Amino acid sequence: MGEGYKSLALGLKFAGGIMLYAGMGFLVDRKLGTLPIGVIAGTVLGSGLSFYSVYRTLTRLEADAKAKLAARRDGAGTTTHEEDGR
Repeated sequence: MGEGYKSLALGLKFAGGIMLYAGMGFLVDRKLGTLPIGVIAGTVLGSGLSFYSVYRTLTRLEADAKAKLAARRDGAGTTTHEEDGR
């Protein structure tokens, strides 16, 4: 997957989490009759959890990129034509 699609997926993941929890807060509010409280709590909770999820994904991608760079710098991962079947 291209870098642009990874960024798009992270943005949608962030926005989707906020919308999901805000929607759940709205449904709780309708059932309990406390309209702004659940929406606000759901939005805050969704924002925090979405931020944490995106943060974890970005740190994993950064670690993968650093490992690839280190492997390239050390010369690991290179094959000759005989080894890869060409």
